[in-house]
Amino acid sequence: MQVVIHAGAHMTDEDRLIDTLMANREMLAEIGTDVPDPKSYRKLLRDILNTVSDRGLTAETRNEVLAAVDHDPGNDRLVLSNQAFFGTPKMAVGQGMFYPAAETRIAAFQEIFANDQLELFLGLRDPATHLPALFAKTPHDTMADFLNGVEPAAFRWSETIARFRRAFPEMPITVWCNEDSPLIWSQVVREMAGLDPHAQFEGEFALLQEIMTSAGMKRFETYLASHPGMTEIQKRRVISAFLDKFVKDEEIEEELDLPGWTAELVDTLSEAYDEDVYEIERIQGVQFIAP
Repeated sequence: MQVVIHAGAHMTDEDRLIDTLMANREMLAEIGTDVPDPKSYRKLLRDILNTVSDRGLTAETRNEVLAAVDHDPGNDRLVLSNQAFFGTPKMAVGQGMFYPAAETRIAAFQEIFANDQLELFLGLRDPATHLPALFAKTPHDTMADFLNGVEPAAFRWSETIARFRRAFPEMPITVWCNEDSPLIWSQVVREMAGLDPHAQFEGEFALLQEIMTSAGMKRFETYLASHPGMTEIQKRRVISAFLDKFVKDEEIEEELDLPGWTAELVDTLSEAYDEDVYEIERIQGVQFIAP
């Protein structure tokens, strides 16, 4: 069985991906993809991952998880999603890196699903906005405390993905930038679900509806209806053109009111992020979904 682990990252799609997959459960079941309700497994898997060193993992652990999600034995792909798979927001950074405990968690998943193929899906986010968003969800009083004195510019997603690649060389890894989600949403959903590249599904433009004006969406839908058979690349160009004219600025602009988080620092971190993404695209064995 193929077991998809969608591990966030924190503060990226906020369950929109799993909600979209859930809305297409019946159709996905027909192609052998099982998308259980996250309520059926999140607490269970959290408890298993938090106590793995005490309880150990056996074949019964896998059976326990599959029973909890009411897995259909006829389905050969299982999608599990939780931005907390690698820990809480306060555990999302440490030792100058993102998700220092991730390898331990992934290894536990590999033990649970020892005879299955594990796949990792991870959306990334610009540290300029990601670190403040994480910090806001922790009990720390200052960013310096949260980062344990490490400079914000030290955090690199490429280092994180390279760690995963080294530790689990056979595990398929798919990553993308959360900032690109409106353009690549359909591909991310299809890749995660195991859908054909041209398959239709409910919610293909759900994310776009959140950031585009209603007038813009109406024109966009009319344009799509009058131009059937467009490729994904063509659709992305159309989406980009419509967003240029009809985007809701208030939905994409973020206010960063944090001591020491200057415009200059934001620019520096964002520029480093752009360079970092280029490094990720060059990591062998990693599928990077680009717009």
